[in-house]
Amino acid sequence: MLNPKFLGIGIAGIVIILVVISISDFQVSETNNDDILLDENDIIKEIDFLGDSPLFRLFIYEDDIGILPNGESYILEIQAEFKTGLEQVYDEISVLNDRQNSVVVFPIFTSSAYSLYPADISTRDLGFYDYYEGFCDGPITWANDCLTTQIKPDIPITHNASGMGYKILELLGYDIITDIDVDKNPEILKNYDKVILLHNEYVTKTEFDAIINHPKVLYLYPNALYAEISVDYLKNTISLVRGHNYPESEIRNGFGWEFDNTPMEYDELCENWKFYNIDNGIMLNCYPEEIIYKDTKFLKMIKDY
Repeated sequence: MLNPKFLGIGIAGIVIILVVISISDFQVSETNNDDILLDENDIIKEIDFLGDSPLFRLFIYEDDIGILPNGESYILEIQAEFKTGLEQVYDEISVLNDRQNSVVVFPIFTSSAYSLYPADISTRDLGFYDYYEGFCDGPITWANDCLTTQIKPDIPITHNASGMGYKILELLGYDIITDIDVDKNPEILKNYDKVILLHNEYVTKTEFDAIINHPKVLYLYPNALYAEISVDYLKNTISLVRGHNYPESEIRNGFGWEFDNTPMEYDELCENWKFYNIDNGIMLNCYPEEIIYKDTKFLKMIKDY
């Protein structure tokens, strides 16, 4: 869903929507950390969040910094690793030493849908968010192009793709699969006692059915299971089928799902976070990118569910 965490950029009179985090929000400095193995040409920069993270060391590589058309810098992707001296804490919140039969579903379809790179609309394929913003009001072929976009597995994992949640849960030892794995083999979820969803906003009907029929799902991000897509694996594309005000403006959730909690994604501070029960699991009432790297109780709740 298009929401306030986007940054609008004017280009030739057209507003392009980018999924970015302004580098001005962070203090960034170079470091020489002997514990990190880098290629000799890599440059690593520390990130000091406002309030910092008591649990993890957060940093970026030089390639994680992008430049907007107006010259402003922004962070594409944030890296994370363990700090020293917190072994007891990590034992409480990670599954590294007591492997759970649980899995995280990385939202590769959603990540691809949100990817509008490069920013210049004249040099890239159009996508869903060009359509939502009205950039495709023209020839019907142009509109159709906007409703199909490439699957992009190698792009930076951004805020809208629950990038911080993915980084932290992977670091804590959770198994990771992708939307593609579930769509191609929906039976795969039956191999796990617990399924953790991230911001899986765009999913196929096959994936939707597999998830809502699993008995124990932790819906970690609001706005999951929001829009139905189809996949063409030969062309490596996804296409919008229904939802997000398409094909009619009054259509919100593409599956008519009764447990849609999309409005809750706009609470990004998560100061009063809580999980509540639905038919096949629990849902969070806020978008947790700003707490998942620093809240021990929150991470313990994910582990213990």
